[in-house]
Amino acid sequence: MKIGPLESKPAATTVSERKSPPATAQAGTEPSAQVALSPAASALAGAGTDPAFDTAKVERVAQAIRDGKFTVNPEAIADKLILNAAELLGRRLS
Repeated sequence: MKIGPLESKPAATTVSERKSPPATAQAGTEPSAQVALSPAASALAGAGTDPAFDTAKVERVAQAIRDGKFTVNPEAIADKLILNAAELLGRRLS
């Protein structure tokens, strides 16, 4: 497969180059479609307000990394990776 030079690709249009319809056409128009979020999408949308996120803990870990005091437990990481992979494959490990 041959890939041409970058100059041969069409330039992307910027927001200022896109034309919007006249203001008179926008006013008083009815929406053409309605959108309903699924329960899963609604849960993801509210994930930013999840109280399980501990900002103070994140700052403590970040400070430990900056100070060079943060240690990594490779065995724990490997165990969790294996468990996650098994879960994704639908298998149970004993």
